[in-house]
Amino acid sequence: METARVLQEKTLQANEEQFLTFRLDGQEYGIAILKVQEIKGWDKMTPIPNSPPYVKGVLNLRGVIVPVFDLRLRFGLPETARDAFTVIIVVNIGGRLAGIVVDAVSDVINVGLEQQCATPEYEGQQNREFIKGLAQVEDKLLILLDIDRMVSPEAMETTEAAASVAAAQ
Repeated sequence: METARVLQEKTLQANEEQFLTFRLDGQEYGIAILKVQEIKGWDKMTPIPNSPPYVKGVLNLRGVIVPVFDLRLRFGLPETARDAFTVIIVVNIGGRLAGIVVDAVSDVINVGLEQQCATPEYEGQQNREFIKGLAQVEDKLLILLDIDRMVSPEAMETTEAAASVAAAQ
């Protein structure tokens, strides 16, 4: 009986979206759950020469070469040591897989339209194009990311091409 009530509360309403939430440098972020392919523990990867600093390299995920982006470096945050909570969120962007490194995964939450708001405008905004909006969830403000823009197809193509060249040598 208790389980049925909890499941009913978790049911997605018509005006809600589900987001996978994660932490990065103490801040909570969210990405649309429909973009998430899987969550994988931190693993060594093959670095790709001449890649931007935020491209950590590529990994082989069951025969698919997946470029991996470090969100800390992508957002201009300081790099930190990896620990047991560090994970790679594998996302599907237009049929292509990419990995994003985050400090820790938190939860899957439902966010209603009434909880969402636009990002305030101010001067000197870096990485603003990656932010879909903000959401007030319980007592915290969640930054909702537009993963399609953040992990651009151009960056993925460049990394995949470099991985192919490196593998052929």
